[in-house]
Amino acid sequence: MKHIPIYATSLKHEDNKIMHADMLHLIQAMFIDFGLAKERNGHCYLRFDDTNPEAEKKEYIDHIQEIVKWMGWEPYKVTYTSDYFQALYEHAVELIRKGLAYVDHQTAEQIKEYREKKMNSPWRDRPIEESLQLFEDMRRGLIAEGAATLRMKQDMQNDNKNMSDLIAYRIKFTPHPHAGDKWCIYPSYDYAHCMVDSLENITHSLCTLEFDIRRPSYYWLLVALGLYQPHVWEYSRLNISHTMMSKRKLNRLVTEKWVDGWDDPRLLTLAGLRRRGVSANAINSFIRGIGITRSDNSLIRVDRLEYHIREELNKTASRTMVVLHPLKVVITNLEDGKVIDLDGKKWPDAPADEASSYYKVPFSKIIYIEKTDFRVKDSKDYYGLAPGKSALLRYAFPIKCTEVIYGDNPDDIVEIRAEYDPSKTSKPKRVFCTGLPSQHLELIR
Repeated sequence: MKHIPIYATSLKHEDNKIMHADMLHLIQAMFIDFGLAKERNGHCYLRFDDTNPEAEKKEYIDHIQEIVKWMGWEPYKVTYTSDYFQALYEHAVELIRKGLAYVDHQTAEQIKEYREKKMNSPWRDRPIEESLQLFEDMRRGLIAEGAATLRMKQDMQNDNKNMSDLIAYRIKFTPHPHAGDKWCIYPSYDYAHCMVDSLENITHSLCTLEFDIRRPSYYWLLVALGLYQPHVWEYSRLNISHTMMSKRKLNRLVTEKWVDGWDDPRLLTLAGLRRRGVSANAINSFIRGIGITRSDNSLIRVDRLEYHIREELNKTASRTMVVLHPLKVVITNLEDGKVIDLDGKKWPDAPADEASSYYKVPFSKIIYIEKTDFRVKDSKDYYGLAPGKSALLRYAFPIKCTEVIYGDNPDDIVEIRAEYDPSKTSKPKRVFCTGLPSQHLELIR
């Protein structure tokens, strides 16, 4: 069985510096890759494209694995591009032997200039044996860092810059955190990406639309080496309204102290969402709800995310009643000492047929309501409690105000006296009052 991968192509190496950002793009990639594999009874790799030894850190790798686990996904296998360094090297030698790669001595600035002018490198047509020997010298550490690269001999006249003799290997005298100090030449992402896809025998390579222009280079290398070709498919990048999604701009907000770190709840990062209390189920539900598209101009309204967050909270988040500005209410037709235990739902969408969905709300002679739930002067557009008027206490009974007890001045209301309707035959308007007994009020205070 072939496999659908999720790998670190959605997290480029510069993201190491801002690994705690964990943008929803990563969450989208997880859902699409893991979800499609699960839907088709396949497997999904978690691969780290650790081709740059200077950018890889164990905390970065551990953090990504923790994210995947928190989001509810389990990889078929965790792999590293560095696991295939030997095979990648051997294929590079094969590419040189076929006359499809050469060792180049141009600087980065010169390579950029020549690409813009669609000019071949002066070393593009050097003899195969000479490139083989120079590449061996690169591998043995006999050439200085930055003095040579191995480039693929593609098509310098192509309008697609990703076919302009991309770099396959560069020299770096830096030990690799996963592969150790065996290598001083390291493959580029453009060289390794497609080849490791093929070596792992995956069926689909999925990525966002900005990688669409790399597809010709992806297949050029596999065809050149006669390797198995996975199917490449791109989908639109996730864009959400009223939200900063650019990693570079977010990095500036954090580094310049405009926000309280990457987990600031105002940021649409995974760390920020988790600190805000958003669950993995809510995020997955949001990604599932927006679907997959190839439209590069799609903009998802932020209230769609908020809708899925509320829906999840309504199923899982326990609620309780709180009186912040208490007003005493005496129920005159309820005997002293009597307490009626009523059922209150722990959360709005709790199953009605499960006892664990409810908690007890005591109803006694003295309760407290919010001051804003009572008015001395009634009006047609007011549906709370007022003299001679009824209102329904949440989870309890309708009560009718029969008397108002004032303090030293007319604006000082000490308590309200009311009668409750045990039969619930009266039908107050739709606004509800929250009533709590005195012992609950003390706990809140």
